[in-house]
Amino acid sequence: MALGGVEMNIGIFTDTYFPQVSGVATSIKTLKDDLERKGHSVYIFTTTDPHVPDDAVEPNVFRFASVPFVSFTDRRVAIRGLFHAYSVAKELQLDLVHTQTEFSMGYIGKFVARQLKVPTVHTYHTMYEDYLHYVMNGHLLRPYHVKQFMRAYLYHVTQVITPSERAKQSLLGYGIKTPMTVIPTGVDLTQFKAAKDPHLRERLGLTDVPVLLSLSRVAYEKRIDKVIAAMPSVLAQVPKAVLLVVGDGPAREDLEHQAQSLGLGQHVRFIGQVDHSDVPDYYRAADIFVSASDSESQGLTYIEALAAERKVVALAASYTNSLLDDPAIGTTFTTQAEMVHQLVNYLQHPHAFDDPAPREAKLRAISADLFGDRVLKVYAHAQERFDEELAEEAERLDEPTMKG
Repeated sequence: MALGGVEMNIGIFTDTYFPQVSGVATSIKTLKDDLERKGHSVYIFTTTDPHVPDDAVEPNVFRFASVPFVSFTDRRVAIRGLFHAYSVAKELQLDLVHTQTEFSMGYIGKFVARQLKVPTVHTYHTMYEDYLHYVMNGHLLRPYHVKQFMRAYLYHVTQVITPSERAKQSLLGYGIKTPMTVIPTGVDLTQFKAAKDPHLRERLGLTDVPVLLSLSRVAYEKRIDKVIAAMPSVLAQVPKAVLLVVGDGPAREDLEHQAQSLGLGQHVRFIGQVDHSDVPDYYRAADIFVSASDSESQGLTYIEALAAERKVVALAASYTNSLLDDPAIGTTFTTQAEMVHQLVNYLQHPHAFDDPAPREAKLRAISADLFGDRVLKVYAHAQERFDEELAEEAERLDEPTMKG
């Protein structure tokens, strides 16, 4: 399905993309694949990555020289490429620019859009106020700076997408006037229909072991330490339980020390970063997905867990309370004692809440197909609004002449 019967050339500008592991990278890949299935051409403008050889063949992916980002050394920012990006985009005849991050590639995308005179759509993925502690331990930047930064970045952006109502309300609180649409990131459900490695659990030595899963960037704001701290209480009631921590990041060493200090041994196992194509198998190798993160604008991992037919136990928040509104899907907690109770309840009664209907209804609402359709509607609105603004600008420029 093409927009208005016409295939579009769409440029997605982002500082993070595969092989980096993040919710943003996954969201972009899901969108790209679905838009291409619908007949559009999607081009990724992103940063170089040390895990991608310079001579690697990546169709429709353009990488720009970059360096590790201060305080987020596993994330990168482009250091040049402004005019090269414009030259490439002009040759590709982009119809629309969709920026996904607010730093180097985001600003390059905005520049390209202005030069090409095409609309800019931006997806606001990250609630930056939850990350201020990364910069000078929170002593340098304040929420006021985030507000000013976002107001500056979204200036001249035609339309904004937020993955949750919480993110939208945050921007409205900053005084952002740009039209916004809430679109939860979709999931390509086809990835979860069959296991790539059906014997993964067996290979991990967990055949008859209750398995909890944490899968994310291993960063402090994910609060994996809260889950590890709860493990002794879980083990008191489910002695064989094991927590798999899948992913890598700056908090891993501290978390390993925490698990060791609690004497958890093999009951907490750090798997490290895995290939994106292997992620569905790790969901399927677990019984319960658990998260104590309080920094999610939209927890894509929660949705992926549901797609893999796994229940979710997550920290209570407006988004998780809305998503996990039936025990057949999952539950939320506010205290460690509640987390332990809910994990133990699911592990001890694995089939007590197996009604598939609530989960299937949720998955229909978050399918990649619906996600792509909703984004295309935003693109159409952005084009209409942009055309109106161009017409108004042309009219203003003509006014002195008309009066003369």
